[in-house]
Amino acid sequence: MRPSRKIALSGLLTALCFVLSYLEFLLPAGGFSLPGVKLGLANICVLFAMYKLGPEYAAGINSARIALSWLFFGSFTAMVYSFSGAALSFLAEYLLIKTKKFTPVGVSAFGGVMHNFGQIIAAAAFLGPGAFGYLPALVVWGALAGGLNGAILAALMKKVRI
Repeated sequence: MRPSRKIALSGLLTALCFVLSYLEFLLPAGGFSLPGVKLGLANICVLFAMYKLGPEYAAGINSARIALSWLFFGSFTAMVYSFSGAALSFLAEYLLIKTKKFTPVGVSAFGGVMHNFGQIIAAAAFLGPGAFGYLPALVVWGALAGGLNGAILAALMKKVRI
């Protein structure tokens, strides 16, 4: 794929990430019975970019998503949590994809779990070690939401030819 097409697709995926993040922001707090829990739909775009464009483009899209979300509807603390989770999940997803032994569902499910680990580590830095008590519920949620996002990603990758 030509670099100009990659850049244009990156812009589209960044915009879609922002829209998906905004839609999640509009959901009522605790709408999933766990405060702060989200579906992580924007990660579908990030993983799509990682598979189709490469990790450097996916990292740029992910960074832009975090920055835009923080500027438009977040707080500094939320941005730190988001970045911590995104960095850890991105690294884990990249390593799993590189092995070529995992499906998008497995990659995304593990990424969801790692995202929550990253957020809990950041929360523990702000709130103390008691934040780790929230981890079991977040691990389950991260695996379920990540698996769902991975299934959506797998279906998209079959349909969208780039």
